[in-house]
Amino acid sequence: MEKRRQWHRNLCLVFFGGLLFLWPGAAPGRQSTAPVSGRISSLPQSGVFLVFPFENAGASPRLDWIGAGLEELTIQKLSAAGQQVYSHADRLDEMDRAGLPPNAKLSRATMLHIAQDLDADFVVFGNFGSDGTSLTVNARVLRVNPVALLPGVRESGPLDSMMNLHTRITWRLLTTIDHNFPLSLAEFSKLQRSIYLGAFEQYIRGLLAGEDDARIRDLKEAARLEPNWPDPAFSLGQVYFTRNDCASALTWFARVPPTNERSVEAIFATGVCYLRLNQADKAEKVFSKLQEDLKLNMVSGADLPEILNNLALALARQGKFAAAIPSLARARDLDPDEDDYPFNLGLLLLQSNDLSAATARFRDAMEREPDNPEDRAFLIHTLEQAGKKEEASLAREAALEVFGSNGLPALKLDGNPDSLAKYQRVSRELDTTALRMQLATPAGQSAAAAESAASMDPVVARIRRGRQELGAGRLDSAEGEFRAALAADPKNALAHRELADIYRRRGKLDEAVQELQASLAMRDSATGRVMLARIYLEQKKPELARDELEKAMKLAPNYTEARQLLEHLGKSKPTGGAQ
Repeated sequence: MEKRRQWHRNLCLVFFGGLLFLWPGAAPGRQSTAPVSGRISSLPQSGVFLVFPFENAGASPRLDWIGAGLEELTIQKLSAAGQQVYSHADRLDEMDRAGLPPNAKLSRATMLHIAQDLDADFVVFGNFGSDGTSLTVNARVLRVNPVALLPGVRESGPLDSMMNLHTRITWRLLTTIDHNFPLSLAEFSKLQRSIYLGAFEQYIRGLLAGEDDARIRDLKEAARLEPNWPDPAFSLGQVYFTRNDCASALTWFARVPPTNERSVEAIFATGVCYLRLNQADKAEKVFSKLQEDLKLNMVSGADLPEILNNLALALARQGKFAAAIPSLARARDLDPDEDDYPFNLGLLLLQSNDLSAATARFRDAMEREPDNPEDRAFLIHTLEQAGKKEEASLAREAALEVFGSNGLPALKLDGNPDSLAKYQRVSRELDTTALRMQLATPAGQSAAAAESAASMDPVVARIRRGRQELGAGRLDSAEGEFRAALAADPKNALAHRELADIYRRRGKLDEAVQELQASLAMRDSATGRVMLARIYLEQKKPELARDELEKAMKLAPNYTEARQLLEHLGKSKPTGGAQ
C-alpha cells in the first residue's frame, strides 16, 4: 500500500557520505567516483535545507528543464559540502501531504509553511532567464526560525557555463548564511563532481519525461555521456524496477557505488528483485546486511520496517519462521498505520497453524486499513479455520455492507501452507526521507559540527532528539524530550503533535486527541486534521472524523489521504460493532 507515513520523520536521520555498504554484487574494494575530501567531516552544518525548483522568468518553455536542473544541482552541491538537504522526492511528498500539485507556483509563505512542517531551517528558491546562449540565475535563502529573507545572489554567464555558474551561486548562498564559512570558492569547487552539461541535461529531461520510453532513452544517453556518474544508472534501475524487469534493473543498480547516497535504495530494490525472482537466500543476505549496516551507522540504531518486513519474508520462504516472526512484529510496532506488516505476520502465523494469533493480526490489519478487502477475507478465513463460525459470519456480514456481495476476493488456498506465500506483501520502496540527513551529533563528529548543533534553538533540538528517540522505539525518552520542549515553549504546535503520536501508540486515544487539539489551536494544518480524524475513527466516532477531514480538505483541497478517508466514510455504513 502506497501512502505517506508520519512516522518516517521520527526516524534518526543519517548523512550517507563516507558510509560503505558491502553487498552482494559489489566488487571488493569498489570505490565511489564522487569527489571525496577529508574536510567534509569537519565542515559546520548550517542546518537543514529545503530546495524548490527555480522559476522560468521568461525563457523559452523548452528551457524549463533548467529550473528543475537548478534544484537538483543545489541539492547535490549542498550535499557534497556536508550540508543536510531534503531530496526532490521528499519535497514532492510533503507537497502532496499539503494537497499541492507538484508543479504549483508557490508563494514564499507557502514555502515557509512546507519548511516548517518538514522541520527545515532554510528554504532555497530562485528564478532564471535565458535566451538560449546566456543564462542569468537569481537565488535566495529564506531562514525559517526566526523568519528572515537573506540577501539575494545573482550570477550571469554563457549557458554552457551553467555548472560552474551554479557552483558560485551555491557557495555564495552558504556565505550569506554563515559569514565565516570556512571554504574558499576554490576549495568548495573541489568538493563538487564535474559533470558534462550535456549529460546533465539528458538526465534532467529523463526525470521529467512523461513516458517510460522517452525516460529510458534520455537516461541511457546521460549514462553514455557520463559512464561513471551513478545518478542516471540509479534512475534507469528504478524505471526497470517499476516495470518489473528485474534482470535489467539489477544490471543498472549494480552500477551504483556502495558509497553513493542512493546506494541504500539501490540495495533495497536489489533485495526486492531477488524476492520477485524467488531467490530468497540472496534476498536474506541483502536485507540482513543492509539492516546490520544501517543499525551500526544510525545515531539511534533505529530499525526500518520496510527492511524488517522483507527480511522476514525472505526468512519465511526458507522456513525460518522463528526468526521471521519477531522481525515482522517489530515492523508492525514501528508503523502504527501500515496494514501490510500485521497482514504478513498473520500469514506466517496461519502457516504455523497458530490460528488465535493469526486472527488477532488479521483483525489488526483490517482495523488499520478498513478498505482492504483482502485483510477482511483472511480474517474471515482464519475465524472459520478456528471453528469460530458465528464470529466469522458477523465479520462476513460487516464486509458485505462495506464491499457489496462481490467485494471480497476468493482466496485460492489448496490446504498446502506454502500456498499462502503468494499473498505475502513485499515492501517495494524504502522511504529514505529520514536517512538522507543527520539531525543529531553522532560519536566522532567534528568539534565544529558539535558546536553548530549546540547552538541550535533548544526547543528545536529537543523536538529533533524526541523524533530520533521515537523512531528508535524509545517512547519514554521521546516523551521526555517533547515535554521538555513544551516546558520551554508551551505553544509549540509540533511538540504537541508529536506527543499525540506517542499517546496514540500507547493506546491513550483521549490524551492523543487533547494534544492534537492543542496543536491545531496553535497552528491549523491539514496533516494535523487527518491525524485527528484517524484517531476518531479508532474511537468509532465517524462523524467527528468526517468533520476533521472536511476541514482538512478546505485547507488543502488536493490532499490525497484526506480525500481517500472521506470516500471511505462515504461508503461505510454502521455495522453495530460487528467486525
